[in-house]
Amino acid sequence: MKPPVFSTLGCRLNAYETEAMKELAAQAGLEGAVVVNTCAVTAEAVRKAKQEIRRLARENPDVPVIVTGCAAQTEPETFSAMTEVTRVIGNHEKMQADTWAQLAPKGPDFIGQTERVMVDDIMSVRETAGHLIDGFGRHRAYVQVQNGCDHRCTFCIIPFGRGNSRSVPAGVVVEQIKRLVDRGFNEVVLTGVDLTSWGADLPGLPRLGDLVMRILRLVPDLARLRISSIDSIEADENLMLAIAAEPRLMPHLHLSLQHGDDLILKRMKRRHLRDDAIAFCEEARKLRPGIVFGADIIAGFPTEDEAMFQNSLKLVDDCGLTFLHVFPYSARQGTPAARMPAVKGPAIKERAARLRAKGQAALTTHLDAQIGRDHIVLTEGPRMARTEGFAEVAFGSDQAEGTLMHVRITGHDGARLQAAEGALPPSPEGDK
Repeated sequence: MKPPVFSTLGCRLNAYETEAMKELAAQAGLEGAVVVNTCAVTAEAVRKAKQEIRRLARENPDVPVIVTGCAAQTEPETFSAMTEVTRVIGNHEKMQADTWAQLAPKGPDFIGQTERVMVDDIMSVRETAGHLIDGFGRHRAYVQVQNGCDHRCTFCIIPFGRGNSRSVPAGVVVEQIKRLVDRGFNEVVLTGVDLTSWGADLPGLPRLGDLVMRILRLVPDLARLRISSIDSIEADENLMLAIAAEPRLMPHLHLSLQHGDDLILKRMKRRHLRDDAIAFCEEARKLRPGIVFGADIIAGFPTEDEAMFQNSLKLVDDCGLTFLHVFPYSARQGTPAARMPAVKGPAIKERAARLRAKGQAALTTHLDAQIGRDHIVLTEGPRMARTEGFAEVAFGSDQAEGTLMHVRITGHDGARLQAAEGALPPSPEGDK
């Protein structure tokens, strides 16, 4: 029998969990199956999940198709109704060894051995286990430190797919990172659904900054620590201290901003206003000159008019954003925003296009500024690497994957920087 085919849609956390599922499936002896780990962030994501399921079912006839992830958690009936689908399992169930033991074949009849839908109440889950995987890829490793979200933004379905916020204890996180460093990983990324809420459910109420400082202190051989998306309004004192004083903490933050207009932010039920976002970026840049920001921004949120949208466009300059992740608003059934007066589809599409163009202009400005500079990059493939600020760098010849190199930037193509052939000698000064 062939090993299972896994397909991951959506976020980095899903990618991490797919790696954990691969290990659980292998331990259970699961063979000859398709596993689709879905995303539910937009209605388009659910449509793509269905499309992926049908494609994989065609390419892998006569094998069980198992669907899991956020879309499976929030809409189990949607996927159980698909003739291609054999099993639907929830986000909690997918991370349990017992689930995979039940799914593994125990005889000639796989179908019918377990319940077709295995999706329990995600809100009843109280803990997130630190799944000890050996990392994936050969360049950087992702470590899940948190899951779920206690906030209820009016546009977001994710808390109903992930449950309430749960944190992995710091000791478990540190031990996993030590193991990954021992295996040769030069960079570790902390990931979660609402990363800055880490610690709120742990004894002593530690904060994300406490975790970052502890990792850097107890794992001195870790070359690079990177933080995935954060909510800037929840950045704590120690996190800001780490940004200022810890060169091994990478100078790149992806911010969950969502919009640049105060009234829309209130209708989204966000916990920050426009000036809060600008003030955070200004403070972080003072502490760490050269820090690079990415951001999520939604175009066409209900009630958004042109003036409100202009405030999102202006936010790119006011915050000094470099990498934009633009979401055309997509109504999710059951969320409060879905009941608000909608912006017409063509307007949403047009505004998203303008926002992406603004993002491309900001990226081009950033790439222009790197020409002639030296960077320490981490190679992600034979001919691609990333700077400490997360910009992609292209090589003209093959390089060893997963290594740190000191290179000089010679140009860019609008998306990637270009490095001079051959690495420069290592520099203790890092980026200049």
